[in-house]
Amino acid sequence: MTFAPAETSVAPATRRLAEPLELPDLPDPPSRRPFPLLASLVPVVGAVVMWRLTGSIFMLWFAALGPFMALGSMLDSARGERRERRAAEQRLDAACVRVLAEVERRHEEERELRRAATPDVRGATSHDGWLWRRQGPLTIGRGPARSIVVVAGGEGGRAERLRREAETLASAPVTVEWERGVCVRGDGVASRAVVRALVAQLVLRHPPTAVSLVARPLGEDWADGIPHLGGGESGARRVAVLGPGDAVPDGVETVIALVGEHDAVPHECAALVELDEGLRGRLVADGGDVAVESEGISIGQARRIGATMMRRARQTQAGLPGGPVPFAHLRARAASEGDAERRPAGLRAVVGVGAHSPDEAPPLIDVDLVADGPHAVVVGTTGAGKSELLTTWIAALASAHSPAELVFLLGDFKGGTAFDHLRGLPHVTGVMTDLDGAGARRAVEGLRAEIHRRERLIAGAGARNISDPRVALARLMIVIDEFAALLQDHPDLHQVFTDVAARGRALGMHLVLGTQRASGIVRDALLANAPLRIALRVAEERESTQLIGVAAAAEIPGDAEHRGVGYVRRAADAGPQLARFALVSAPDVVSLEGSHAGVRPAPGPLLDPLPDRWRPDSPVTAEGALVCALADEPEAQRQTAVTLVPGTDRGFLVVGGSGSGKTGLARWVTEAARAGGYRAVSVPRESEGAWDALERAEQDPPELFVIDDADALLARFPSEYAHAAGERLEQIVRDAGATGTTVVLTAARLTGAISKIADVLPRRVVLALPAVHDHTAAGADRELYDPRRGPGRAVIDGHEAQLAEPETWSEPAVESGAARWCPTAPLTGFVLRAAGRRAEALRAEWGARVRVVAVDEVPDGELLTAGDIPLAIVGDADAWQRRFALLQAVRTHGDMVVGSDCATELRTLVGERELPPYARPRAARAWLVSGGAAPTRVVLP
Repeated sequence: MTFAPAETSVAPATRRLAEPLELPDLPDPPSRRPFPLLASLVPVVGAVVMWRLTGSIFMLWFAALGPFMALGSMLDSARGERRERRAAEQRLDAACVRVLAEVERRHEEERELRRAATPDVRGATSHDGWLWRRQGPLTIGRGPARSIVVVAGGEGGRAERLRREAETLASAPVTVEWERGVCVRGDGVASRAVVRALVAQLVLRHPPTAVSLVARPLGEDWADGIPHLGGGESGARRVAVLGPGDAVPDGVETVIALVGEHDAVPHECAALVELDEGLRGRLVADGGDVAVESEGISIGQARRIGATMMRRARQTQAGLPGGPVPFAHLRARAASEGDAERRPAGLRAVVGVGAHSPDEAPPLIDVDLVADGPHAVVVGTTGAGKSELLTTWIAALASAHSPAELVFLLGDFKGGTAFDHLRGLPHVTGVMTDLDGAGARRAVEGLRAEIHRRERLIAGAGARNISDPRVALARLMIVIDEFAALLQDHPDLHQVFTDVAARGRALGMHLVLGTQRASGIVRDALLANAPLRIALRVAEERESTQLIGVAAAAEIPGDAEHRGVGYVRRAADAGPQLARFALVSAPDVVSLEGSHAGVRPAPGPLLDPLPDRWRPDSPVTAEGALVCALADEPEAQRQTAVTLVPGTDRGFLVVGGSGSGKTGLARWVTEAARAGGYRAVSVPRESEGAWDALERAEQDPPELFVIDDADALLARFPSEYAHAAGERLEQIVRDAGATGTTVVLTAARLTGAISKIADVLPRRVVLALPAVHDHTAAGADRELYDPRRGPGRAVIDGHEAQLAEPETWSEPAVESGAARWCPTAPLTGFVLRAAGRRAEALRAEWGARVRVVAVDEVPDGELLTAGDIPLAIVGDADAWQRRFALLQAVRTHGDMVVGSDCATELRTLVGERELPPYARPRAARAWLVSGGAAPTRVVLP
């Protein structure tokens, strides 16, 4: 009879194990060297030549050195070759020791690979993931096999023994192709145990779709109820297990037979296992017999395997309910079937239903962040139903717990709308979104403060954690949808969540992090504190295995029917649990909003956001400080007033773009200071008034000096006046500490003279600016930049703040010298352009009060007088230069008036070198020079 060859190779063999292990080669043994005749004759010839040249008999002694040198060279070479060979042999011995250890390690790894590829009954039952997944040849038992490990190189007996040891793998699985039939020959209990093990291995490793048993194996009942027995499924290979003398049924494709020691082997069996004593025997094969130690199982072990098969069959028949599960149905079942004694223990929430058989009600799937957590990770690709699951979880907890016991902080970083419908729940203390970067940072600062607050309260109660009845704290659940997007926008926030994860159990702070993938996103330190895992459909098997231990989540179909289907795995679970999660509707949320009416919610980690418009109850505190803004301090969980004490504080430098609110602050501070009884100077926008205000503030420093849009104001002056005004403003600010003046200066940008002043005003109010570099240049942190910052929203002392808003403001009209001037001195000279026309206007305005004449009308050498009536002599620059003697007389005996559009003539004709007060050109402004005093500004008709 021809038997099938024994199969003992690993499939597939790894290239790494098959790479040869190299031993060093020994050098060739030294060969017999010829005597170096020529080398020994050279010294002899040389000695004779030297003797002939020198005539010294002693030269002949060198001739004797030739043979001795040749002999010494031969001895030294042989000695070196022996030393080199001994060193090579030592290296070979050391290499043999190392390679032997590596051979043993590779053999062990190769055995494990073979056992995993073709597991026996013990292996198949010890790995749940191998059930019905390791199809292929059956393992008859363990025996020697040819190894894929190769040792190359080296020589000698030790190297040869090492090569032989590497070629043979001891205790390797010996397999046969079961489809061609297997026969076990032997008498007694052992042979039945071996057949029983082969059949058990067959049904453990092959699903009912591949193998069908046509009858009870050997007539035993252990296989009753397994799906492989009784016809199996269509397309399965029909297998018959026969005892001695049994006939082969019709339609059988494969036979596993048991025959007596002297019985013939059925021709349907291509493999023969002969048992000698106990389980020891041999596999008879065409290539030679292979000694094997067969595997056998008892009838009790076989029955347990059969029970496993039946449970697996029931599991495959079980399924999830179709379509979405309404949350209202789940809520009603949870209320009626829930265990009331479990509720105080933690945060139990019923989130879905599990798989069930057709004649059973689907079991409720619940999770408990206290018992199963304290934190959880939810993973699912886009469209898998992750946001709906998070919403269901929140709604289930809100249904079971009052807002005095549990509050939520929600974070939505995939568009900002996932949790919009939950904002009305009294449990929700805040919603962070990716549309509000400042809000996310504010929430994180609030979380840090919440950690410290809870630590203080727990320590103050003398407790160790929030479960102590002496601690009156609500639990806080932080739910983040798209955690990866949050970290992408704010990578520094991972440390905050890691801190919450590490201390959350004791403090009653629980994280639920939703993300499309956890690997590479959620760090190990955070993942280690989140033993509660939920995996919806994921893209990679590795992602599913890392999260829930099996690749099942990667096998969930991506169609609409499987949206909201996933696996739940708790720390104590042996494996993940399949579930369909419930779906929350709008009426469900409305019902929850009113279910806890009258209950005061517990404080959350976030304060109410700053108002868009704000006015304090009183602009001045009892201590006399001006209330300028309301600052948000999330790290301290408080909102405090920003104050300014005139005469004591240095002041504010306010930087902001158009419409940002800087003018409103300047007006508010001015109003508040005057209401508080402080002497305040507010620089008007009109240039002449601004010049005069700067001059007054320099001469008589007030308690509060306010200048709005300083950069724009200086830009409106001509260059020399702008330079002078900038120096005067800088001097006022620099002297403010000594003079007791508080300065509030606003500007659009820190450029020119304002940049010098900025160094003296370190306290900044930074409003909305068009670019981030302007924001940082103004002295605010880059992280606090917000291009959507509204009017009055500022950064003060590193915090967000809302400036106080003034009431309707009407700036007082300030126009220096607005009253029209009339000469009172007996003689006044006027230097004006278009002198004739201006002279007529002056005559018409002053009438008989002043006598007005032109320069050319004054006789040479004569100075006209008009008695008690002042005389006004009017001319342009050219006319006065022609009558230089008259000019000198008027400068000596009278006053001079120079039009504001004749600034050059003020220097050339009047001799005034100092910069006069600023006067608007071509606006009937002029400068009066009287009695050698500094020019003053007057308004002409």
